[in-house]
Amino acid sequence: MTRNPATRRLALVTVGLLVMGSAACSTASGNSADSKEHPGALAKNCGTGKKFKIGFAQANNAEPYRQHVNAELKQLAKGYPDFDITIADGRGDSNKQISDVENFQTQQVDLLMISPFEAQPLTPAVSQLYEKGIPVIELDRQTTGDKYTAFVGGDNQAIGKEAGTYTAKKVLPNGGEVAILEGLTSTTPAVQRTKGFKEGVAANPKIKVVAVQPADWLPDKAQTVFDAMLRANPDIKAVYANNDLMANGAYLALKGQNKVGDVAIIGTDGLPDEAGGDQAVLDGRMTATFVYPTGAKEALELAKSILVDCAKSVERNTVVDTTLITKDNAQAAIDKAKG
Repeated sequence: MTRNPATRRLALVTVGLLVMGSAACSTASGNSADSKEHPGALAKNCGTGKKFKIGFAQANNAEPYRQHVNAELKQLAKGYPDFDITIADGRGDSNKQISDVENFQTQQVDLLMISPFEAQPLTPAVSQLYEKGIPVIELDRQTTGDKYTAFVGGDNQAIGKEAGTYTAKKVLPNGGEVAILEGLTSTTPAVQRTKGFKEGVAANPKIKVVAVQPADWLPDKAQTVFDAMLRANPDIKAVYANNDLMANGAYLALKGQNKVGDVAIIGTDGLPDEAGGDQAVLDGRMTATFVYPTGAKEALELAKSILVDCAKSVERNTVVDTTLITKDNAQAAIDKAKG
């Protein structure tokens, strides 16, 4: 994907990570495997010439972003012939995902990857598995505790702030009313992206956030919610959606009120497929979006360090880059993904 010159590595600052204090890496204490061959290793079963079972508890396979994560993980996993990866579909249901985690524990996986559908409900199950000595890589979303081996993902708060700053400086430099369509509020990305966006637009005192309401990541709900927002606040000039699905819902609401082109739409995800945010930006349905990378490559590299290399410690937090997608680079991003 073509990188916008403004692309930079974002510093990861999240509520969940602050709870952990100054810990910079995950070490063998707490869930180490004091085996005779590899004392102090993070994994009970590790080493070269072995086969490893990895369970990935995905939040919801129905979401386009999560389908993109799964596809990239499967493709990249071909480069790790020692890994047997099973993906469980949480179906957007915390109880189902808890059951998936418990099933992976019963199956005695060597490592768990998880994108929690909701932070708090999944914490006990993940903590229990971690305490059994199974390394845990949290991907994209976090649980609320510190009982996991590593986190891989973007800095949602910083991405939100980038979107807010872009809105304040480029979209509405002369100010105006802004609305926010928030994702599921029991998930860390929704909370962090919204908080970051508010921080970003605060750089322009002429901008006023007049409406904030969750639409739970869903385009249909976003359409209904934003339609009501527009009727209550007819002078809205820009809307920030926590994901591109909701941004599409906002577009349909504008279309229904004959206001397409009157309100700028900023999203997050930046998927390069035909139904993704990059294409929506290219077609003019959205003003801009911010790429939220899958982290699949980084997660697999961590899994290799833990399982094959018998690492005694790994980086606690791995931040993946974002990219601002506008009409200037949307086609290049799509072409690179196809290549």
